[in-house]
This record gives sequence, C-alpha cells and structure tokens, in this order.
Amino acid sequence: MGYQLLTTGILTLHFGFLAYLAFGGFLAWRWPRTIWLHLTAAGWGVLVVAANLSCPLTVAEHWSRRQAGQVGFDEGFVDRYLAGVIYPDGYAWLARLLLATVIVVSWVGVVRAARLPRQRSWPRLRSPH
Repeated sequence: MGYQLLTTGILTLHFGFLAYLAFGGFLAWRWPRTIWLHLTAAGWGVLVVAANLSCPLTVAEHWSRRQAGQVGFDEGFVDRYLAGVIYPDGYAWLARLLLATVIVVSWVGVVRAARLPRQRSWPRLRSPH
C-alpha cells in the first residue's frame, strides 16, 4: 500500500510539473521573481526532450511500481499518460510546438509587465481635511 501511495504521489508531482511548465510563466506576471524558477523548469524540459533523457520522476515512478509488485513500463510519462489522450498519437511535434508557444507568450507577458509602471492594487483614501 505504501509504494502504491508513493507512485500516486510521484504521478501527481509529475502532472504538476508539466502544468507548471505550461502555465508557470503566467504566474510570473503576478510574481515576477518566479520567472527564474520557470526558466529553469523550461530549460529542464528542453534538455529532457532534446537529449532524450529519462526524467528522474519517471525513473522514480517505475521503481515505486516495481516495489509495489506492479510491472514497470517501457515508455516515458508523456508517452504513457498524454500521447493519445491529450493529443493524438504521432502529433508530439505539434504538442511541443503549442507548449513552446504558450511558454513564449507567457514570457512576453512577463517582459511587458516589467516595463509597465507599478500601480497600487488599492486606491489610497484621501483625508477629508
């Protein structure tokens, strides 16, 4: 039971990372300092795809499945849980292009937001005197 719970946690973390990879740049519109974390996540994503690396979360998932007595998978996380579900098989290139576009749009927004003058979120109340 413990390893099954660990596997579920790893899968949740993996989905969370991919969601952050896709939309984390938009968080930097509100919290600009988080752009560095998103740049790091995007760099990792590019490295995993370009160098065909195994993600440590995928390795951990496979290990925890084996410890739970389940059979591990030969395919990676994206191939197992996203290809054919989120986008059709054979269209990974298009999914990557759309993901890159979303990320670039979010970064453009960060740059634009940094150039805008800071405005207060609440107007100041004037004294009646």
